[in-house]
Amino acid sequence: MKSLSYLLLFLVGFNSGLAQTKELLKGFTYIKAQIPDIKLDIRYAGSNNFIGKPVDAYHQPAGILTKIATEALATAQKDLMSQGFCLKIFDAYRPQTAVNHFIEWARNPGDTLTKSKFYPEIAKKDLFQLGYIASKSGHSRGSTVDLTILNANTGKELDMGSGYDFFGDISHHNTDKITKEQKANRSLLKRIMIKNGFRPYPEEWWHYTLRNEPYPETYFDFPVR
Repeated sequence: MKSLSYLLLFLVGFNSGLAQTKELLKGFTYIKAQIPDIKLDIRYAGSNNFIGKPVDAYHQPAGILTKIATEALATAQKDLMSQGFCLKIFDAYRPQTAVNHFIEWARNPGDTLTKSKFYPEIAKKDLFQLGYIASKSGHSRGSTVDLTILNANTGKELDMGSGYDFFGDISHHNTDKITKEQKANRSLLKRIMIKNGFRPYPEEWWHYTLRNEPYPETYFDFPVR
């Protein structure tokens, strides 16, 4: 009887996994399923982000990308692993519902809970004008990823000079506010990503988009789960 119970539990879990996979639109995949040794730290599914709480439509800390972007990311991960490093993903596909949540947050001047950590030198009212918050995000097209590099042996992040989603000049690629070591670490990430078909975003060292993204004009809105 106990064996039958274990079998039923296994089948339930197996079927749940299938259901999760089927929820993805054709052309998308779970990053971890394709790149098992990559690390995920999906910030918008928790409270360690500039809003300070889970973002709408992030029901699970899952990383999702288009299949073609995931394939390119897999080769980048392989390149880094051969050098003793590993990729860590902060965000990938982002539903339009989540972007709308960002807009709603930015329009609430009284909510400055995370200002000291994420935008200490910028007035919240200026986030739209300066381009930190927008009505559309490349992430919603499914081939943009936010990421950093870890030491594969220690699991420690390389020092990039600023934290993920820090709103300020120090996060720009051309900043002169970081050390030579920090610049070298950013250059390593940039070199690997460009080599494998991604283009950088000048204002955010962590942000890369697949050059030949399959849905360049489409903004998706299925939830992350």
